[in-house]
Amino acid sequence: MPAYRLYRLDGAGKISTADWIHADDDHAARDQARERADGTHYEIWQRNRLVARIPDQPE
Repeated sequence: MPAYRLYRLDGAGKISTADWIHADDDHAARDQARERADGTHYEIWQRNRLVARIPDQPE
C-alpha cells in the first residue's frame, strides 16, 4: 500500500504538522485527508509529487 505524507498548513501556508497515511491510491488518500481537514489546509504528497491540496486550490 503506497505511503503519502500529509502536511497540515498554518495560516501563513507553512507546515505546522506532518503525518504519514497509507492508501490504495490518490483518491483514497484525498478521502482520508478530507476526513481530517476540520477546516484547516493540508497538502498531500507522495514522494516528490504533490497529489492534492485540501481544500482544493488551483495550482
